[in-house]
Amino acid sequence: MYRCVVYGTQIESDQPLFSDPYSGPHAITSRAALKFLKCPDITHFQGLDIGRRFQSSHGRELILYSDREFAQSIKGQRWSFNVKDVVSFYWVSGQRTIYYEIQNEANKDLLTFWFVHIFLPIYFTLEEIYDFLHAGAVEIDEKPVLFIAPSMSGKSTLTDYFIKQDHGLISDDKVPSYIENDQFFAVPSHPYHRPYRRFEDLGYRVDKQFGHVRPIHAIYALGRDDGTAKIEITEIVGFKKFETLLPNYLFSFNYLRAQRLKYLAELVSKIPIYSVTRPWDLDHLADVYHSIVHHSRQLADAN
Repeated sequence: MYRCVVYGTQIESDQPLFSDPYSGPHAITSRAALKFLKCPDITHFQGLDIGRRFQSSHGRELILYSDREFAQSIKGQRWSFNVKDVVSFYWVSGQRTIYYEIQNEANKDLLTFWFVHIFLPIYFTLEEIYDFLHAGAVEIDEKPVLFIAPSMSGKSTLTDYFIKQDHGLISDDKVPSYIENDQFFAVPSHPYHRPYRRFEDLGYRVDKQFGHVRPIHAIYALGRDDGTAKIEITEIVGFKKFETLLPNYLFSFNYLRAQRLKYLAELVSKIPIYSVTRPWDLDHLADVYHSIVHHSRQLADAN
């Protein structure tokens, strides 16, 4: 069996997911454990006739199936997540083994990509283990800092710049979070970063993945100003915080909506959110970086 840690979870699998599991100075903290195995008996998951079609991703059709209406995830509920022509994932709610059945276009890299990048965040959401934010996340002085922005607005570029300045990567795109003792924690995802739009690709390997689970320090919402070179960081307050973060909240299953809106409301009451207005110009990327680092350190000193 092969082992690695992703999303704060030790995965024990029947084949290696990564060619070089991370074992750096910040060994990834494991909060849970899963097994990932080839499905020994597909008949156990037949008859899952309640389906929900997801928006196509990476050129693939995605469908989630279950044996009952999506009203509540109940212990013993059977699930299947199908990536057309690549793989189907199966599990029973409340259990911690995930099975897979590869299809005609599958290979090891595709299996790893769909399992790690797409399926696991959906699984952790349905099993109510984590809530996911669509954000890049790095550490500044060992404090998790998140970047949110609409697609193609520079989030990945800024995350990539921080990585290259030797900040540890927490998450490339999907940040798992949870609440404990009235604090909201960010969990490291996996040691790959994809600052480009290439289909079905995990990205390049990051040597320095931040391995600790720590309270979220701040969230920066990236804006743009094409008319000036001025960089401004201003705090977002009131209901505007909720409006800013809501579009970046992933996987809004109807039966989870009420409790997740409550979670989000609590999160915005605890975590400071700042608007970063900056010139849409890569020549100013270093200035944006230094401004955010300086601001984050000032915030830490104030607390």
